Amino acid sequence: MASLAQAIRMALHYGESKLSVDDIFGQDVGPPLGGAFTVTQGLTKSWNSPLDERGIIGMATGLGLAGKRCVAEIQFCDYIFNTLDLLKLAGNASWSSNGEFNMPIVVMTPVGSGIHGSIYHSHSFDAWAARIPGWKIVMPSTPLDAYGLMLSAIEDPDPVLYLIPKALMRAKGEELIPGEPSSDKELRERIDAPVDPKARVKWKANWPALEYYTVPIGKAKQLREGSDATVISYGRQMSLVTQTADMLRERGVNYDVFDLRTIYPYDWDAIKQSVEKTGRVLFVNEDTEIANFGEHLLRRTCDELFYSLKVRPRLLAGKHIPGIGIHPNLENVSVPQKNHIEQEMIALVEDPA
Repeated sequence: MASLAQAIRMALHYGESKLSVDDIFGQDVGPPLGGAFTVTQGLTKSWNSPLDERGIIGMATGLGLAGKRCVAEIQFCDYIFNTLDLLKLAGNASWSSNGEFNMPIVVMTPVGSGIHGSIYHSHSFDAWAARIPGWKIVMPSTPLDAYGLMLSAIEDPDPVLYLIPKALMRAKGEELIPGEPSSDKELRERIDAPVDPKARVKWKANWPALEYYTVPIGKAKQLREGSDATVISYGRQMSLVTQTADMLRERGVNYDVFDLRTIYPYDWDAIKQSVEKTGRVLFVNEDTEIANFGEHLLRRTCDELFYSLKVRPRLLAGKHIPGIGIHPNLENVSVPQKNHIEQEMIALVEDPA
């Protein structure tokens, strides 16, 4: 099974060969490296930009205004913050032109903790992204979703921020991507560049016959079904939530578990139907807890579903600190880990109605 990084790489190849993507660019995106996380190895339309985040976003915006489809990468989301004004301008384009100009661009960037990257390589960006109107924001947690969401993002006429959980880059999927060979060894030999720099210069990817597959933007995925409580998450925490739900199921507690997949536009219908059924809900993500995107979901839950709630809705998020320390102990107490999720999920069902 492909890893998340391999899935994105295959989706980008499909985009450049079948969906009219002419430019895939960013710092170290082109040869010989093929991206800091290897997601652009072997692509024919990839090229290296200067170390200039504002230049990368400016170039993508210009291409979008010209009607071109491109995928730009900010190497780590920790360095995207100096482009917020430019992201806002790109998000404004269709609205301010009364639909005369679309902005069919994708900006992808690795987000979150889990790689012990300390204060300069551990930020989240989902809450910031949600506050930039005009953008669609997606975050896959599995390779198959990563492939399908990338194809949907490429085809979308609006700008899409494609957030990639750093900690899941090497995580393997449980489902084959359409056209992916069933052998991991064969896939590596075909699409992973050799480590030897001399061999890499002459290497070319031997792409499998990939097929068209999309995941609708704005559609959540139900991963577990239950009637006792609802848990909504996305990105890195998703696997921790499902593991915890499976463990607690053995104790007789059953959870509705949803992978939001799209932060905006999000699948409110899925949330609403589940909360009306269970009356208990927990939102989980690793961004800092103040002005967290989960707070918006919690507020809307109170506003619209108050009389369906049996107990107060809960949010489990990262600590509101300037950065995350490099030592594992510091990182583990800064963002939700499995033990924190277990505590909150138990407290959610034990809270007396």
